[in-house]
Amino acid sequence: MYYQIKETLTPCTAQEIYDRKPGDPPYVAVINPETWAATKDRFDMVIDMDMDPSDVLETKAIVNFDSLTGTFYVPRRTERGGPPHKLAFALDEKGIVFIEKGEFTAKTIEKIAWRKRWRLPSLERFLYDFLELLIERDLRLLVEIEQELGMIEDEILASELDKYPERLNDIRTFLMNMRIHYEQMLDLGQELEENENGFFKEENLRYFRLFTERVMRLMDQVKQLRDYTVQLREMFSTQLDIRMNRIMTVLTVVTVIFMPLTLIVGWYGMNFVYMPELRWRYGYLVVILVSAAILVGGVLWFRKKKWL
Repeated sequence: MYYQIKETLTPCTAQEIYDRKPGDPPYVAVINPETWAATKDRFDMVIDMDMDPSDVLETKAIVNFDSLTGTFYVPRRTERGGPPHKLAFALDEKGIVFIEKGEFTAKTIEKIAWRKRWRLPSLERFLYDFLELLIERDLRLLVEIEQELGMIEDEILASELDKYPERLNDIRTFLMNMRIHYEQMLDLGQELEENENGFFKEENLRYFRLFTERVMRLMDQVKQLRDYTVQLREMFSTQLDIRMNRIMTVLTVVTVIFMPLTLIVGWYGMNFVYMPELRWRYGYLVVILVSAAILVGGVLWFRKKKWL
């Protein structure tokens, strides 16, 4: 896929890009690694890094002698835990080339071509719109995660969870990956804003500043949600301790109540010949009444002390 950055992204041929003249609009190219290997010299860029997207492990930008190269490592939002999107890029003042094996970049750029119409088209504005599309649904996603965490909190407070919610671990891992992603996106935006090679116009650097500010806000929200997950883990542990304490309290109360009864059983189980109550006609009935009185009295006492 090849485009020229005019009022909209206008499809063009590869040859139009190869034959580009000074003053022509900047271009956008989306190609696979095989095409890049065969045609990279036609783009007239000095590349100091391997552009194979299969080896991408992070989002970054590298300033070269006559180009800016880098990679994108984009976690999936729709399938948490799914494989990330990986792509590489190379750019200079003439345009940008994306190298990817899949269709993620092509579909993202198609959205820009369909949605965007620019009063002042430029490479910087295209990059801003591309970067914005990478994070456009993140705020809604983080709000949904916050609501889900709120539901988990309500369940914990209502003691409706019999075991640790595994979903909490999934959310925590996803938020950790998103924090790393935002930190790397922030570094990328700052590298573009620094404009070391002078590829961008000074008045257009504000686009990258706007992007980094938005990423910082998202990163702050992710940190708050991660702290929230830690609090929920501690809350779940506290609820387990409270439940265990209640069980131990009941067992202790039962033990204390029946301890005098155990003493009575042991005392009168000795069967000494000269025990006064051994041959008493009402001895059995009295022991029953005393035992019942001890049981009821113990229960009433512990209820008064609010231990039951």
